[in-house]
Parts: sequence; structure tokens; C-alpha cells
Amino acid sequence: MIRDLCGFVFSCSLYTLLLLFFFTLPASSEQGDFIFEDFQTLDRWQPFLFPKIEQHSLYNIVREGEGTCLEMTTTGGASAMLLKQQFDVYEYPLLQWRWKVERIFSKGDYSTKKGDDYPARLYVMFAYDPDSASWTKQLQYGTAKLFYGEYPPDSSLNYIWANRPDSPEIITNAYVDRAKMIPVDKGTENLNQWREYQVNMVADYRKAFGSDPPRTASLAVMIDGDNTKEASRSCVDYIRIFQSN
Repeated sequence: MIRDLCGFVFSCSLYTLLLLFFFTLPASSEQGDFIFEDFQTLDRWQPFLFPKIEQHSLYNIVREGEGTCLEMTTTGGASAMLLKQQFDVYEYPLLQWRWKVERIFSKGDYSTKKGDDYPARLYVMFAYDPDSASWTKQLQYGTAKLFYGEYPPDSSLNYIWANRPDSPEIITNAYVDRAKMIPVDKGTENLNQWREYQVNMVADYRKAFGSDPPRTASLAVMIDGDNTKEASRSCVDYIRIFQSN
């Protein structure tokens, strides 16, 4: 669903716009779990609407079984829900969640921009760190800050439900090469079932990018169908970000 705006740093796509918005959010000083979100309310979250995409995804708290969940629906649109606080990915490296997807996108194709839609995404966004950047990168990002007023983001991991069963274990986004996508489920085999996952964000970043991640991160959830113009519904039961034992 990511559209290019201009060619700067990593194409200055809507992905970049989304992340620039992310890193104006306050940092957290919580201990133990950074967050355990069971979606009784959306008080910890705020919507993000992409410019030039008029039809938005919908996010609502609904009853599902014996509890509540975040219902995510699209009928060919796109928008996201952003966690209001950042966190230290080295202090809180573990991410756990449970979701259920009803339908994949038949036109979804990770290798093309036209197919870049997913029925469930969990974004982990990483801020640019000038203290650890190379001289060349410092020059690029310093110029970008003069242009935008903020540093562009460094990179992101996207945990996705992939449409195609042949999707590789790590996918470079069709729009932005600093966005790596990791399928946690693929195809139709486990549709309409609750699926639970736990990942180590630091380890996954090292595997995807071949380097250590920047320290500061934030989170978003999304369903998007604006490229394929297809519809789907997913539910997120909970999200937990927490420390290693």
C-alpha cells in the first residue's frame, strides 16, 4: 500500500511519512512489560490516515468469543493504528501477539507494488541513531533533517500474514528496501483460526538486515487493501512487548 512521494533517502514514500510521524511520540519509562494490550479500549492508540488514500481501513473494539479484540477491516482502503509511545528494543526485545485472519488477498504479491497488501501487519519501526551511523549516512540524514525538520526513520520490520504460500522467510518491501517483512503465517491453511506468535525483535532485525537495530522503536497495526482493491477482516486479541527473563 506504500506510495512514493519523491526520491529522497528511501524514496520518501508514505512509509517514510508514517515513520516521521511515529518519532514525534513520547518515550516510555515503564518497567517489566512495556505493554500488555488486550484491547478493552483504544486509549493507547491513535489513527494514522495516509494522504491521497481516501478510503480508510476501519479499527474497532468488538466482542470475539469470551473477550474483546481489535477488529481490522478493509474493503480496498488503507490506514493504520499507532501506539502512542516509543520503547527501547534492547530493554524490551520480545514481542508476542495473537490474531485471526479471515481472508487473504488473491491478488496479493510480495514481489510487486500492485500486490503490496496484507490482511494483517504488525510494524516495528526503528528510529535513526546519528551516534552509530556512518559518516555517509550522517550526511544523508542530516540533509534530510534540513528538508523535513525531523530525521527520516532508519528501518522497519513488518510481521505479516503473507498472501502467497511460497513467500520467502524474509521479504524486502517492493517500495522501500529498508522495510523487511517477515511472514509469520502464509496462505490459506490457518485462516479463521487464532494464531499466537512470539518473536525476538533484535534477533529478527539482525537476521533481516545483518546488523544491530537502532535502540528506539515504536509499533503499528494495519490492514490494507488499497492496491489489490480486495476486502478482508482480521482480529488482534492481544499484543505484548516485554523484557527477556
